[in-house]
Amino acid sequence: MNRLAALLLVSTCIASDELTVLDPASKPAEAFENWLTREFVAMTERRSEAFEKMIKSEAACKAWQEERKAFFLERIGGLPERTPLNPQITGTLKGKGYRVEKIMLETRPAFHLTGNLYLPDTPPPWPAVLVPCGHSHDGKAAGQYQLICMLLARHGMAALCYDPIGQGERYQMLDLAKERAVFDDAPHVKVPHPNVRLMCTTEHTMTGISSALIGANTAQFRIWDGMRVIDYLQSRKDILADKIGCTGNSGGGTETAYLMALDDRILAAAPGCYLTTFRKLIETKGPQDGEQNIFGQIAFCMDEADYCIMRAPKPTLICAGTRDVTFDFGGTWELFRDAKRFYSRIGHPDMIDMAAPDAPHGFTLQLREAVTRFMARYLLGKDIVVREVEKLPDSFDDNLLRELSKPDWTPEQLQCSPKGQVMLLPGERSVFQINAETAAKLKTARDSGLGPKTVREAVGASESVPEPKVEVIGKIEREGFSIEKMALSLENAFQVPALLFVPTKPNGKAILYLHGSSMKADAEAIEQLAKDGNLVLAAEMRGIGETETGFRRKSFGAGQFGRDNLEILTAYLMGKSFVGMRTDDVRSWARVLKSRSSEVSLIAIGEAAIPALHAAALERDVFQTITLRQMIPSWESLVGADGTFDQTVNMVHGVLRHYDLPDLIQMVGKERVVIEQPVNGMGVKVE
Repeated sequence: MNRLAALLLVSTCIASDELTVLDPASKPAEAFENWLTREFVAMTERRSEAFEKMIKSEAACKAWQEERKAFFLERIGGLPERTPLNPQITGTLKGKGYRVEKIMLETRPAFHLTGNLYLPDTPPPWPAVLVPCGHSHDGKAAGQYQLICMLLARHGMAALCYDPIGQGERYQMLDLAKERAVFDDAPHVKVPHPNVRLMCTTEHTMTGISSALIGANTAQFRIWDGMRVIDYLQSRKDILADKIGCTGNSGGGTETAYLMALDDRILAAAPGCYLTTFRKLIETKGPQDGEQNIFGQIAFCMDEADYCIMRAPKPTLICAGTRDVTFDFGGTWELFRDAKRFYSRIGHPDMIDMAAPDAPHGFTLQLREAVTRFMARYLLGKDIVVREVEKLPDSFDDNLLRELSKPDWTPEQLQCSPKGQVMLLPGERSVFQINAETAAKLKTARDSGLGPKTVREAVGASESVPEPKVEVIGKIEREGFSIEKMALSLENAFQVPALLFVPTKPNGKAILYLHGSSMKADAEAIEQLAKDGNLVLAAEMRGIGETETGFRRKSFGAGQFGRDNLEILTAYLMGKSFVGMRTDDVRSWARVLKSRSSEVSLIAIGEAAIPALHAAALERDVFQTITLRQMIPSWESLVGADGTFDQTVNMVHGVLRHYDLPDLIQMVGKERVVIEQPVNGMGVKVE
């Protein structure tokens, strides 16, 4: 680097530091995140208070169950209609004490599920156990899932392990133009198929964005798949239709928890390495991928214990590793206490129990044995001794547990579809295509009379914003203008900064300038506007610039969903959206500027654009003109896209049931809105 370039760099850095408003020592980004966590914790405490009142009355207990089931179903978008499964057995394998049938089902039209049905060597009919997978790249072919199925079959119970969407043979976002050896978002991990490009958690959350916008959830696909698997099992003459169990680990534990809560056909359930309290989860790892976050469930007082409570008094075995680093075991104990108290209150304390070996996260040998004993008790009607290996040594470590979880069969041997991926089948539909069909129907059915109340309720904005509390922290004099450093107090908990550029020769016009990355981002352009006589307020909203979050914990998705996706999903669980909260921030800054000038225009760029558009719709008399740069053309465009980048921040649950961005522009007044440099869901400029 030459000396001139170095001097310019130093000069730029000094200028940037000079424009900093909030004291870095006060950790402003943590202040916003801490407020969000406190609000979350307060909601969980309200649930605890409600639980203590409910547990005193058997009638209240029943109402608690029914209310949460109804809420759960509504928030995942309900369930689709049953259509022909068109089952196929595409091959068989013979193992020691069992055989495997390779199964394909259409859980929706042209939407295939792949699974392996492990059948005992003993004469039928048999009970059957669903085994939904955790987040294994190979899905049903992962060793721990093969082994639990073998163990169940060797003890007289059929077991059907199936691929979730985004795993095994059911990846939804294939790249047919390029073959890969490793994942794009995890280059240290091999792909299960050369056309697969993104990790399963990434696919699940991408599906979550698409689903949320239409008022659904990735969980709907997962739950419906499981219900249709039960339909298939009950249709077989060799299966005892009234003896159905379900067990899964990690993401499969999530699926088991959901299914056991909503499907009364599941007699015995054993969710593993998932159940903890949401409070513990938020305080440690943070929210997980798409299907594990139900919109507003914390505000509704629905915690993870309620998945057990909803199914009471049916037999339930909570499985956990005491050293699970993802789902805190301390939270599992708290959850078990609530569930045990509920089962006791309704007279069935013996119907819920917990298996908790000294083990890490995973469907370890100890849990596989415990689950098989549990299923035998309730599905076969007998207590048996189960040993997967003759005897474990007196002392052993996790390496031995991993060694004892190696698979018998290769993914290729267990493959059900002709080419190893269902999306390569002729006419196969993806989750994104299915959601896009729903979005198109919603567009046709929407009421054309869009008003402020609908907009406020959709994004969760306030009916009105309070009088802004603004502190002027400092002032900088420049040639032709001065800069006032301002801080706006929000939620009585944290501040967001702004820079007010005050021209020496004002022309009477004012501009609220909102950039999606930082108020400093367009400093030169803003300075020129001030020199031209405009009063310019370059402001930030919560989670942008000086209050940007995502530094304390590493988010999943390798940046695909933005640095702050854990905070966005935390808000989602609380029934909040970043769009709604930031809309109120814009409205507050607009009031600040309106007090200084009667003629105000709005410029918003990037992720500031959608909140700004909403603020303009709710405060229609404030802005003369609205310029929106680098904004997506519509939410509907995200629903059908099988790839987006940093769009979690724009996610508003169920918004397409009410309106889309073009409708909002129409409401503001098309003649006042200027769209510049529009981008697609990947952030790429479109014409």
